[in-house]
Amino acid sequence: MSRILVTEGVNGVAMDRLREESDLNVVFEPDLWNNLDALNDAIKDAQAIIVRNQTQVTAELIAAAPNLKIVARAGAGLDNIDTDAVTKAGIVVSFAPSENSLSVAELAIGLFLSLARNIPSADQDIRKGNWNRALFTGGELSGKILGVVGIGRIGTLVAQRAKAFGMTIVAHDNFVDQEGTQYKELDVTFLELDELLGSADFITVHLPLLPSTRHMFTESLFAKMKPSAYLVNTSRGEVVDEIALANALESGVIAGAALDVRSTEPPAVGDAIVNSDKVVLTPHIAAFTHEAQERVVESVCRDAAAVLRGGAAEGFFNFPEPKR
Repeated sequence: MSRILVTEGVNGVAMDRLREESDLNVVFEPDLWNNLDALNDAIKDAQAIIVRNQTQVTAELIAAAPNLKIVARAGAGLDNIDTDAVTKAGIVVSFAPSENSLSVAELAIGLFLSLARNIPSADQDIRKGNWNRALFTGGELSGKILGVVGIGRIGTLVAQRAKAFGMTIVAHDNFVDQEGTQYKELDVTFLELDELLGSADFITVHLPLLPSTRHMFTESLFAKMKPSAYLVNTSRGEVVDEIALANALESGVIAGAALDVRSTEPPAVGDAIVNSDKVVLTPHIAAFTHEAQERVVESVCRDAAAVLRGGAAEGFFNFPEPKR
């Protein structure tokens, strides 16, 4: 019987079905990611491991897993997986890059509206017993320029929805086919990053965390943005230099920001960004809708079962070397 180790809270109908399969032994240990010794011991007999973003799948962990055939990541990012080490060990990496895209895009739109209309601040003010209508006069999205930094799958979904609000779409992305039909239908204008920053009213970030994107948004880029501009990040926290962002907000270099992701989660007590009244914050929930999570769990459970039964993973990331 093949053993599947689940090291985080991966729940749903598909997981329930997987646990009922007679040829699979699902070991559900949702807190195991936080105990490295126990994790190293448990993975020795596992043929598959299903993780979210907390479990660090390192070269050392892979070395302790002689029977492992697949690492299935319930989500889109692979920051917590040493994909090179896994691939060299002959192990499949499976992930779910598209199943939560719609949920992320919808949250981004919600954050645009929260910033434009001062929704969180107005809510909190009313709860203090106030009714200050004029204080929370906001702006419309219609007629504004949205700058999309990274207009792949999620960025395109955001652009489609922003277009419906009457926004003009400009984008910066050197890795997409800028002549693609989807971009022409949205009247997307592709710009160099500096030009985008100088023209956009809202800048939404949809980038993977790579050496080239780590702390990409720093003091020099904030200085190129409009003083009235807003930054929205639902991608990876470390894409933004948070010290530079805090300084830009405090000094009025930009008008505000909305962040679903942080470099450190949760942020430290006394964090300058948390204490800023110019920032809307959510606790890394962009992908966390019931619908998206069901799709994600369905994807990784399907792939884990398929590989263990001698088949292929639909959501494969790599082409592993033959396992010795």
